[in-house]
Amino acid sequence: MNLVTQVMSREPYASARRVFWIVDNGSSHRGKKAADRLTAAFPNAVMVHTPVHASWPNQVEIYFSVVQRKVVSPNDFTDLTEVGDRLRAFEDRYNATAQPFQWKFTTSDLDDLLARLDRHTTDHEEESSLRLAA
Repeated sequence: MNLVTQVMSREPYASARRVFWIVDNGSSHRGKKAADRLTAAFPNAVMVHTPVHASWPNQVEIYFSVVQRKVVSPNDFTDLTEVGDRLRAFEDRYNATAQPFQWKFTTSDLDDLLARLDRHTTDHEEESSLRLAA
């Protein structure tokens, strides 16, 4: 709520008709209680949960973890301008070098992997049972 309070107490958010907060289903903001708590504190705030099995939020989290490791750590900035400059430089470089990849893992590959895992699990359960019997 500290971040929400910081944002919602500033313009243009403080006087906006509605402000949408898009959140994942993490325990701190899951469910109706969290949405009600947000609305009670800020009547113009609307909590929107992403789908439980959404893949795009995962991609966003991956991108921000890269930003955390490669841009903002260590946190040795002298001012906010330097932070913005470093973030923009990273964004420019990332956009210039990023390339799409071809996903080659098919549903058949998944079926094969799951079958191998089942066999592996079964083999180890049998070995454990034999050791216990001995």
